[in-house]
Amino acid sequence: MRTRLGLAVLLPLVLLACDQNGAAAQSPHPHVVLKAEPTPHDLPTIAPMLARVSQAVVNISVTGTVAVAQNGLYNDPFFRQFFGLHGNQAPEEHFQAVGSGVIIDAQHGYVVTNNHVVKNAKRVQVTLKDHRTFTAKIIGTDPQTDIAILQIPAQHLVAMPLGNSANLRVGDYVAAIGDPFGVGQTATYGIVSALGRTGLGIENYENFIQTDASINPGNSGGALVNMAGQLVGMNTAILSQSGGNVGVGFAIPVNMVRTIAQQLINHGKVTRGELGVLVQNLTPSLAQAMGLSVTEGAVVSEVLPGTPAQRAGLKAGDVIIKLNGEALPNSSELRNRVAELRPGTKVGLTYLRNGHPKTVEVTLALMKAGAGQGSATPATGFLSGITVGPIPQDSPDYGQVKGVYLQQVQEGSEAANAGLQPGDIITSVDHHPVPNIGALNMAVRNHPKGRPMLLTVRRGQAEFFVAVQ
Repeated sequence: MRTRLGLAVLLPLVLLACDQNGAAAQSPHPHVVLKAEPTPHDLPTIAPMLARVSQAVVNISVTGTVAVAQNGLYNDPFFRQFFGLHGNQAPEEHFQAVGSGVIIDAQHGYVVTNNHVVKNAKRVQVTLKDHRTFTAKIIGTDPQTDIAILQIPAQHLVAMPLGNSANLRVGDYVAAIGDPFGVGQTATYGIVSALGRTGLGIENYENFIQTDASINPGNSGGALVNMAGQLVGMNTAILSQSGGNVGVGFAIPVNMVRTIAQQLINHGKVTRGELGVLVQNLTPSLAQAMGLSVTEGAVVSEVLPGTPAQRAGLKAGDVIIKLNGEALPNSSELRNRVAELRPGTKVGLTYLRNGHPKTVEVTLALMKAGAGQGSATPATGFLSGITVGPIPQDSPDYGQVKGVYLQQVQEGSEAANAGLQPGDIITSVDHHPVPNIGALNMAVRNHPKGRPMLLTVRRGQAEFFVAVQ
């Protein structure tokens, strides 16, 4: 059923006054005009700050094509002939999308945004606050952190000054600026609700700022600024069951944005250093079981062969507590900070072995596709969309089953569509055992293209096969 918007009927307004007995009487001043008082300039406001920085926030409009998910009908030769599909050609559909971006270099016209804003784009247009529109060139993208750099051929730009996200505190005031739902530039206001959010399954490398400043679709790639008008984060995602804002938004810290943007501008791509360890968080129960007085750090659960960690003498059971003299609160922090460094960088590690502190210098290697370090190591290729790790010690399968534990399964991913769930344990790929993450990544890389991947999955006491396209 179609619904039309009704028109409000305007009726004459009669001003009535009541006497002391409650009777209505005609107002003695039927033509009183209320005059607005001048607004004092000392009222609390962030308007001057927003006026300075909002010129650096842009609207991004994207057009492109994506492959349509195939089903058995597409394999019917008569269907393919009808739609003019030949060979292995997959059907495509056109899309239009909007997002936001931030000018970070006025001289060279560099704009930072989310990778998912420009993914599969055939054409990217950037519209400034003064309504000038330019076709943008994609300089580089990094899907691992969801960061992309665009360049526009524009003069007289205003860049956003970059702050230091390491100085943020829970409770600091922040403003989010972007183009929600494509309605036009909008500013919202809130606080930093939490820091260092990880394990959300949104990106491969997560260290999100959480804020209650309203963020909605279209805000992706927009600015999260502090009260000094400095960029402290790039708005990226929301947690919502309705698709609208419920006060739980996430932004990539500007320190990560700065590091990735510099590599994309200088090299067009991101290369990451590899330590070669699989780690998990040092929980209070683990610390007690290991006889440790510290409660923060990264427990080495596995040292991959032929890696810098193995050459440096690290062993399973070591607890890494510092990187280059700075404390490591958890395994995700170790993983993120190592991944921000380029191959060949020398880092100093402080770790505990049997409770005794040790230090070692390690030269990072080039991270290979599908490799990495961390308690939440995302799988790649056919299994993109899942986050895996060692089987946790509180699992009844710990020490009983050899396999890789699914920590996160992203909704809508190929793995989720195949029926995989958090808590599942992958024990083999194409009939090859995968006792650890390194073996899983190797099996994924060696899987022949063009056919589904066969997984053996354990769920509870049951074991079954799953085919992932």
